[in-house]
Amino acid sequence: MIRPVRLAGAALLTLLVGCATPPTPEERAHTADRLAAELGWTAHTLETAPFQLRAYLPAVAADDTLVIYLEGDGFAWLNSSRPSTDPTPLTPVALQLALAQPTGAAAYLARPCQFIATQPTCSRGYWTDARFAPEVVDSLAQAVDQLKARVGARQLILVGYSGGGALALLLAARRDDIARVVTVAGNLDPQAWTTHHRLQPLKRSLNPADRRQALAGTRQQHLAGGHDRIVPAALTNAFDDAYPPGTPSRVYLLPEHDHACCWARDWPQLWTKLLKDAQTSAPSQP
Repeated sequence: MIRPVRLAGAALLTLLVGCATPPTPEERAHTADRLAAELGWTAHTLETAPFQLRAYLPAVAADDTLVIYLEGDGFAWLNSSRPSTDPTPLTPVALQLALAQPTGAAAYLARPCQFIATQPTCSRGYWTDARFAPEVVDSLAQAVDQLKARVGARQLILVGYSGGGALALLLAARRDDIARVVTVAGNLDPQAWTTHHRLQPLKRSLNPADRRQALAGTRQQHLAGGHDRIVPAALTNAFDDAYPPGTPSRVYLLPEHDHACCWARDWPQLWTKLLKDAQTSAPSQP
């Protein structure tokens, strides 16, 4: 069930770049509300089990294809050893991408506990080692069904930013209505990622690399930044290289991009290029 949410007030506190104190969850939600409202999008709460999920939607008309943008991990950690108390993103990059899509029907879907961290089912595990847990994927799958039904779409394109890339692939591995998966600075193999950064493994999470066989028939376009230190392009290439020959998966290296910059700024041009490539048998580099 999709339940409308009243947008926060238009007034937004000015946040100092580099301030030692991060913006509050309320301020972060106000930022997302403001970005959405500027283009006529509204916030909704999607009722799923076991989470309520935040979505942003434009005034939707019927469309055969719906593009759903999945947010990254958000503000998951205060520092390298201390989890945040609320994973609502400081900068909702996936929302910025959704708002910048130049054509077609689009919707934005936040991750569990983002924007609604006070719900009883939320615990810090869901933005740390259980961020890609089976119940997370189940909840997102229910939300995707609701958004698809709202638009009357026949097929979906999933766009995942950062950790949302892993979830886009995990969703695609279990569905038959995904025309294409696009990842942007995506964490596609969390095990390889934790090994690279010498982090503790995400023991309660699923890994898209383990579902490679189910994904081999899904068209995939993976965008990687040449200056991305959080998800280095080498990890994206390694994930793609492990597919058998003939798999419809490609990596697009953007040499000047990092993990955050400048995907939203360049998204209209990138989206147009990706759409064109998806309609040909041999995608080219942007």
